[in-house]
Amino acid sequence: MNFSLKKDFRLGVATASTQIEGGDAGSNWNAFSAEGKIKDGSDVSRATQHYRLFREDADLLASLNIRDYRMSLEWARIEPEEGVFSDEVLQHYREELLYLKNLGITPLITFYHFSHPLWFEAKGSFAKRENIGFYLRFIERCLARLGDLCSDYITLNEPNVFASMGYLSGEWPPEETSFFKMIRVMNVFIEAHISAYSLIHRVRSEAGFGASHVSFAHSMRVFTPFRKSIVDRLSASLQRFLFQDGLARACFTGQFRFPFRNLGHVKRGQYADFIALNYYSQSHVRLWRGTLPPRTPVNDLNWEIYPPGLIECCERCFAMMPVPIRISENGTCDNDDRFRARYIAEHLELVSKSALPISHYYHWCFIDNFEWKEGESARFGLVHCDYETQVRTVKQSGHFYADLIRHGGMNDDMYRQYVAGQTYKLANSGKESINRVDAAGVKN
Repeated sequence: MNFSLKKDFRLGVATASTQIEGGDAGSNWNAFSAEGKIKDGSDVSRATQHYRLFREDADLLASLNIRDYRMSLEWARIEPEEGVFSDEVLQHYREELLYLKNLGITPLITFYHFSHPLWFEAKGSFAKRENIGFYLRFIERCLARLGDLCSDYITLNEPNVFASMGYLSGEWPPEETSFFKMIRVMNVFIEAHISAYSLIHRVRSEAGFGASHVSFAHSMRVFTPFRKSIVDRLSASLQRFLFQDGLARACFTGQFRFPFRNLGHVKRGQYADFIALNYYSQSHVRLWRGTLPPRTPVNDLNWEIYPPGLIECCERCFAMMPVPIRISENGTCDNDDRFRARYIAEHLELVSKSALPISHYYHWCFIDNFEWKEGESARFGLVHCDYETQVRTVKQSGHFYADLIRHGGMNDDMYRQYVAGQTYKLANSGKESINRVDAAGVKN
C-alpha cells in the first residue's frame, strides 16, 4: 500500500479552543461540565492547558512538519460581559498567531466552535434571530485586532451538529428536545453564516488586509439504508436532507428548501470560497435509528469506519458548490493508538486518487482533548496528553503523520513501519447492533 499526494497538497491538524485551552472561560460548556454532566466526570476547565502552553504546542507542531493549523477563538474569553471586550485576551491570541507565523504555520481560524458566553446563552443564543448581531460584533472586533494575521476563516463549526445535539437530543447545552427548535436554530445559523461571510470579506478588504477565504465547516456522513425496504430508503433520504444537504445548500448558495426558511433578506449567491468538510463515519439507517451491521469496523466510540464515505461526501458538496475542498476534520477515537495510522492512510489514499480539487486535510485532532460529552476519555489526538501532568508525548500515529508530510505520501517502508498489522474493532458479530449515534449523527 503506497500513494502520493498532489505536490501542493497541504496536511494540517485541527483543534478547538474550548477543548484544549483549559481554565474557566465563562462559557456554556464551562457551566455544563461544572454541573457534572460529562460522562467521565471530567471538567472542561482542565483540558490540555493550551492557553498557557501554546508556545510549547506550536513548537511541537513545527517538529512534526505541520504547517497548517486550524484553531478557534474563545468568544467567552474575548467578550466575558456583553459589550465588554478583553484587550488582554485579544493580545494573547495575537501573540499566538504571531508565534505560529514565525514558525511558518498558516492558521485557519474558526469563530464559533460550539461555545459562547453565558450572557449570550441567557439571551437565547442562536435560537433567536435577533442575536445574530452579537455574533457579528464579536467577529468584527476580532478582525480589527487579528485580521492582518490570517486570511482563512471558518464562520461556524458544524451548525447541524450543535443544533441537533443541543436542541433535538438534549445531550449538549442547552439540553432542549424539540425538532422544531432544532430547525429554527439551523435557520438562524444559515443567516449567521451568510452575514459573517459578507462581513469578513468587507472588513478585511476595507482594512487592506488582502484576499479572504471564508466558509463554514459542515459535518457530513453517508446515510445508507440498512435494508432495501422503502421505509429505510425514505428514512435515509430524509435524514440526509434534514441533517446536512438542506442546510449546506442554503449556506453555500442562499437557496432554501422546506423546512429551511429565509428568515431575513438573504439573496441567492455564493457564500463559500471553499468547501470545509468534516467527515468521520457512515450510518446504516433502519427506520430512524442508526444500526451497525454485524462485523462492521468501528472505533472506540462505536462509530462505523467507512473511508469511501469521505469522497462520497466531498462529491455531494462539490455538486452543490464547485469550489476547492478542504477536509477540515477527519480522524478517529482510538484510545490506545492501535489503528489510527491505518485510518489516516486509508482516507488519504482515497484523497490521492480523487479527481476532486481537494487542497487541504486537517486531522482531528492535534492533541488529545476534552471531547465534549465524552470528556477526557475519548482520545483523538496524534499527541498524547497526560491530563494530570500535562506532559505531551507524540504517538506512533503522530510520527506517521510527520512522515506523510515529509514524503508527500506513503511508501512501502512507511506502510511496514506504521500501518501493517493494524486492525479495526468489529461490531457485535451475532446480530446487528444499535449504534449509539443515531442516523442523523445525534448521540443517544
